[in-house]
Amino acid sequence: MGLKLFLISFILTSVVFTMLYISTYLTSFDINILNQSSVTTLVIPKSINNTRPYPVSFAYLISASKGDTAKLKRTIQALYHPGNFYLIHLERDATEDEHREIARFVRENHVFQLVGNVMIVGKPNRVTYRGPTMLATTLHAMSMLLRVDANWDWFINLSASDYPLVTQDGTVNLISAFSVLPRHLNFIQHSSRLGWKMNKRGKPIMIDPGLYSLNKSEIWWVIKQRTLPTAFKLYTGSAWTILSRSFAEYCIIGYENLPRTLLLYYTNFVSSPEGYFQTVICNSKEYKNTTANHDLHYISWDTPPKQHPRLLGPRDYRKMVLSSRPFARKFKHNNAVLDRIDRELLKRRHPSHFTHGGWCLKSDDKHQTCSSLHNEGFGVLRPGAGARRLKTLLTKLTSNPNFSKRQCR
Repeated sequence: MGLKLFLISFILTSVVFTMLYISTYLTSFDINILNQSSVTTLVIPKSINNTRPYPVSFAYLISASKGDTAKLKRTIQALYHPGNFYLIHLERDATEDEHREIARFVRENHVFQLVGNVMIVGKPNRVTYRGPTMLATTLHAMSMLLRVDANWDWFINLSASDYPLVTQDGTVNLISAFSVLPRHLNFIQHSSRLGWKMNKRGKPIMIDPGLYSLNKSEIWWVIKQRTLPTAFKLYTGSAWTILSRSFAEYCIIGYENLPRTLLLYYTNFVSSPEGYFQTVICNSKEYKNTTANHDLHYISWDTPPKQHPRLLGPRDYRKMVLSSRPFARKFKHNNAVLDRIDRELLKRRHPSHFTHGGWCLKSDDKHQTCSSLHNEGFGVLRPGAGARRLKTLLTKLTSNPNFSKRQCR
């Protein structure tokens, strides 16, 4: 039994490495034929790329599942900024029509094509709920974004059910707030107090069919359980993180073997995205003191054990704003609270419009919508009261004694 379990685990972890390190392509889909082999390269205008007018830059992974295309498009429009990078992963099990719709959305947007910073994973992964395929997708995205640009500062993973509560360079802007932070900081919620997760996640062994099967199915459980590790200490936390470029490189191409060793371990760990990065960073001598113990998300959880976020609505608006957090989840498509966030926080009149910022040229209509690139305003930051609220939160999280007290224990 032990030998059989070892062979199964070895085969599955080999598949994970194959998924991560196989040659990757940034691909656009043909509207008539779903073509996943054609390559589209990242081309940023020299006037933008060489001068780097913004003090920091973010690399976003935005993941979506079957049925999420409408939410995905709205989230991207709300998040977009020409100084950042955006990688879309629409899981393999989405329909061909959905893949074509997203490809058309990116290709037919004039600003996206001019700047060239919105990309699609052309060979998407099959993602299993609670399985390591979710983690593999995140690591895959990190490797692709590291490959295409050498300048971004932080990696942010979001889903189509997330939504920004701040602009990128407007009155409540993320760029200005992060510009004063040390570039090595990582926003990872972590804890070594496993609680119920010790017996429900630390000891069980599961197999994710998404690693080896062409057909999507649920994870399945191995009867025999394992003891908790003694070679390293387990940590748990939020699956939503903001990782420094340095730590992202460490996880993908690090000189130490810790990230790869833990990747093998977490292949058979349920809900591995809620533990992998926490365990890697807190067991690394180089990075364990670089964590601001927070995921910068507003999330309203269900009753204990807090496994599922409650859907947010209009009644949650005030709490979201007062939290000063830059992101929130989880939202249904076109919930009324999203319209209020657009109108009052992001200053956009319609879900198809961009969020206001110095970079965008206002249209001639009465609503002065953000319609295209504005060269003279590119690089201009206009922080307002909302930006100060976010900066206050970040200062609280990263200043002593609060910062040192919340390090890995």
